[in-house]
Amino acid sequence: MTSTPAPIACVSAADEAAILALNNEHAAELSWLEAERLSFLLGEAFYTRRIGHLEAFIMTFDQDARYDSPNFLWFRERYERFVYVDRVVVAARARGRGHARQLYKDLFDHVARAGHTLVTCEVNTDPPNPASDAFHAALGFTEAGDAVIHGGKKAVRYYIRRISV
Repeated sequence: MTSTPAPIACVSAADEAAILALNNEHAAELSWLEAERLSFLLGEAFYTRRIGHLEAFIMTFDQDARYDSPNFLWFRERYERFVYVDRVVVAARARGRGHARQLYKDLFDHVARAGHTLVTCEVNTDPPNPASDAFHAALGFTEAGDAVIHGGKKAVRYYIRRISV
């Protein structure tokens, strides 16, 4: 029996409450967001998509975003043009269905159509996230650097992936 992949859809204002709840369930891996901050970020985003009735979502920014994340700023200091993956979240009930991979594939296609050639992201090293390291390596990301942020409370590894246009 084969299953049809869940459809990818653009995020709308009607999705914000559910996105906020899902994001904040994973605040340790991501960061806690208030409703106003999420609305602002969605307005600045380059690409935001969801799968199904919020089984998963992704939010990215390009180099022109008004965004003050230390991770985003790390890439802005080093690359003229890029798309930064700020967060990808899969609901616990939807894990193991390939949603994150599906969102990344759609992102890569969108990035190429927009003429970008670089996708960036970070993965926590403290606390460690070896599953995310392996996932990003399998998608073709390579390490570009590392940093300790938030006053020493978190350490991250930075990744890049080149996109052919």
